[in-house]
Amino acid sequence: MARPVRWAGSVLPTDAAAVALRPLRAEDVSITGGFWAERLRVNREHTIPHGFDQLDRAGNLHDLRLAAGATGSYRALGLMFGAPFPFLDSDVYKWLEAAGWELGREGSAELERQADIAIDLIARAQRPDGYLNSFVQVLAPAQAYVDLRWGHELYCIGHLIQAAIAWKRALGDDRLLEVAVRAAESLERALGPEGRNAIDGHPEIEMALVELYRTTGDRRHLETAAVFLERRGHGLLGSDRFGAAYWQDHATVRAAPTVAGHAVRQLYLDCGAIDVATELGDTELLEAVHRRWRNMVATRTYLTGGLGSRHRDESFGDPYELPPDQAYAESCAAIASVMLAWRLLLATGDPSCADVIERTMLNGILPAIGRTGTSFFYVNPLQRRTVPAAADAGAGERQAWYPCACCPPNLMRTLSSWEQLLATTDARGIQIQQYAEADVRADVPWGEVRLAMTTGYPWTGRVTIDIVAAPTEPWTLTLRRPAWAREAEVAWPGGGPGDGPGRDGSSRTSIWRPGDCVVLELDMEPRIILPDARIDAIRGCVALERGPLVYCVETADLPPGAMLEEFRLEPAVVPVPDPRPELLDGAVGLSVSATRRPLDDHAWPYEETSPDLSLQSPVETEEIRAIPYLAWANRGPGAMRVWIPRDGGAV
Repeated sequence: MARPVRWAGSVLPTDAAAVALRPLRAEDVSITGGFWAERLRVNREHTIPHGFDQLDRAGNLHDLRLAAGATGSYRALGLMFGAPFPFLDSDVYKWLEAAGWELGREGSAELERQADIAIDLIARAQRPDGYLNSFVQVLAPAQAYVDLRWGHELYCIGHLIQAAIAWKRALGDDRLLEVAVRAAESLERALGPEGRNAIDGHPEIEMALVELYRTTGDRRHLETAAVFLERRGHGLLGSDRFGAAYWQDHATVRAAPTVAGHAVRQLYLDCGAIDVATELGDTELLEAVHRRWRNMVATRTYLTGGLGSRHRDESFGDPYELPPDQAYAESCAAIASVMLAWRLLLATGDPSCADVIERTMLNGILPAIGRTGTSFFYVNPLQRRTVPAAADAGAGERQAWYPCACCPPNLMRTLSSWEQLLATTDARGIQIQQYAEADVRADVPWGEVRLAMTTGYPWTGRVTIDIVAAPTEPWTLTLRRPAWAREAEVAWPGGGPGDGPGRDGSSRTSIWRPGDCVVLELDMEPRIILPDARIDAIRGCVALERGPLVYCVETADLPPGAMLEEFRLEPAVVPVPDPRPELLDGAVGLSVSATRRPLDDHAWPYEETSPDLSLQSPVETEEIRAIPYLAWANRGPGAMRVWIPRDGGAV
């Protein structure tokens, strides 16, 4: 397949959009080596092929064949409220989006063959009127757009649109786009501005329709997205099982003060709100999302970037309700958080958004994928106990697939489009938002710029940027200073300070010449992290970080026979970097001195305010090893914890 010249990425605001920063074209950033190259290689060579095999085994492709006219029974691995899952088409679409970005990057005969099978099935399954949903077409053919609470019809179409845009932009292939446009026209006739006053229970369609507008120029798609946003918050979905807040129908998108309900739904909704706000220049709507986002980051976000603390309805909890052992922290919620932060970064230029992207990608998303790339976490706890409650074999371990398999293909498409989030541009120049070994190309008002970035990040804090090509007029290069970095020094060509050191990063405006070199040095000293006192579940605990990474302790790194619950950290402990190449190439762990007090499982679990220390078990001091949280659960089942009790603190 021949890709188009200058192919765009997954989010591409129009020239008229009110944004502070603009994304680079997808082909203009290429990861060339190091940490991220290996993760993307595994995704391409193992995870995506595994995904197609699982979609075939699970019945997703079979159900599309039924919708296209084949005979047989609808297949689903799981039930929702007594009926088969109705959203299985979306997993095929997410997989196709990942495949599209990958094929745009590099051809693969086998991946093309698999994708052609899926695209052909989708095209044949679509009804003449444009409607497309295998669940409804096979099991309830007269019920199109009826069960908007739980049917996920618009959600599925949203993912179809996003897959179609990937194929259009990366490969110039219109096959899926033609299907997606007909599907969008079908829903717009039924539910658009002149249609029935209704919304989908799971937001997703809003941001997809805006991107379809950006791709086709048909403003009706933007208008429909805007209408869907304005309809939410007026009780159209009712309260049902979990209350109106579950699907963000309790308050309008403009008025809702905080995030609420199902975490993925909320984040997808706010993604669509930002897209609409930037295209319409709606500053009130944009500020409403930005306000909610700032509150969410401050009060409802796990140290890893994970979101969602309640299992019952996959929702946000109360402010500071962040239990490590009961964390839901769904992988899809972390992915949605990155999607939202990226849109907010483009819209506002707020550097905190890039910090959240980095923290979440490294500590909230990558841990959800096993080292081989063929096993996944749906939920991502920050603690696993040595002696858990009785459970099925394999419980608490990554799985090859899930009956509700929203997370695995979502992880695939996220990694396939990761390069698109590394850098941005504005009228002044280029901003490096994320650090990786990569080649970057961008247009500034005076010509083309080419950069080569080399680094051992996230294991080392040195980032070198070589100017490969530049125009003869001055432009500005800005390097993000991560919020975690206590110190950040930049060596500019010829010495001297930059133009704008500070929280937004370090920048210099100059006439750059090929051969110029900029070196960023970030302080990588390990850090002891204390929790906010309002997070009850981890009061009296500490966590370990180094650079952008969160660390944890696993049973596999403890002395023989030791239990993780026996260890506590001294308040003044000083972690020491500990090379761990057996975990990942270049990986750095931490070695830390801990006190160990053997525990009695038959003892009364409460004690007096001032216990008699002479009656307690003897205390030993031992060195224990912590590993990056992104590498946990790859050495068999065992206990794990991110938050470790302090000596004298809570367990």
